[in-house]
Amino acid sequence: MKISRRFSCLAALLILSAMPALAAGARQQSQVPAPARREIFDFESGEPITAQDVKVLEDGLAKNPDNLAARSKLIEYYFQAGLESHSPDIEEKRQSQIFWVIEHHPEAKISGSPEAAIMPIGGRGGVEAYHHGKELWMQQVEKHPSDVQVILHAAEFLQFFDKEQESDLLQKALEIAPTDVEVLSKEAEFYELERIGVKSPEKTKELSEKALAFRERALQSAGADERSTEIEAIAVDALEAGDLARAEQSANELLKAAQEDKNGWNYGNAIHKGNIVLGRVALRRGDIEGAKQHLLAAGDISGSPQLDSFDPNMTLAKELLEKGERETVLAFLQSCAKFSETDRAKLQNWIATIKGGGTPDFESNLDY
Repeated sequence: MKISRRFSCLAALLILSAMPALAAGARQQSQVPAPARREIFDFESGEPITAQDVKVLEDGLAKNPDNLAARSKLIEYYFQAGLESHSPDIEEKRQSQIFWVIEHHPEAKISGSPEAAIMPIGGRGGVEAYHHGKELWMQQVEKHPSDVQVILHAAEFLQFFDKEQESDLLQKALEIAPTDVEVLSKEAEFYELERIGVKSPEKTKELSEKALAFRERALQSAGADERSTEIEAIAVDALEAGDLARAEQSANELLKAAQEDKNGWNYGNAIHKGNIVLGRVALRRGDIEGAKQHLLAAGDISGSPQLDSFDPNMTLAKELLEKGERETVLAFLQSCAKFSETDRAKLQNWIATIKGGGTPDFESNLDY
């Protein structure tokens, strides 16, 4: 199945959490190992990438170093294999390919992807690699001051660790292309990510209003394929900004579009997230029964590429737990166990904690 590349924020957070393990793992032999537990897939084609495929790609680069498609596939492979093996050698190979792509094809899709991110954590290697990548990106921005894709990819690389410089780059892109959907979405994403972890309701509202304004502008120019992504984000931003009517309207639009395209890649995501937003709106209006029904509906799906990998959003579940609705949350988690492939043990631990009278730490499952 072709996986959407619209979940860069979530995948970047995955990189962030994985890098310390990558750097701390024991040094292994230099050849690329086969994945230990699951197949590795090409994100574009959905076809598996084997260790033999990687050997062919690496040998081919020795003869044709300008093969961008081969380098892109290798970056994806090294990223996924690194998450499985925690091998520093694989991470070094990934970084080497990233540096080449930045220097030779900064406009390429892979260069702005989460798989091409480097985090300055996990020891000296990660810090030095990040700063080298940052230097290469700033050189490219200087060489291509009017290229929106290059500027956006540089901003993506700086995400999380150089917020001020990232903001400057996004502003530069906005000045060049003030109606471009991708530029406006990235501006909104900047404030959405800044919102994560904010404790002040006033600050949350302020950041959400800024994100919402950019999402609304993006929606005006969005094509059919982009519209569902923008509507989904608008529903959450409006909710966090306190605009319950707009949140409800967007969530209902998301659900309606999903029902009209049940075979679409975003069907499971739309049903899940639309119901989560509607349930949270119901709670804010004092309708606990309505919120419970929406939570159960959010889990009544067969999954999606993103939910299969990152597990369910637990925001509404946490809010209902705080209202004492343990049985409904347990029923929701049991439903989610049908499609969660990454860490069923985590869901079972949550279930055990709730049955024991506690409230689990849902961590990043509250953030998307």
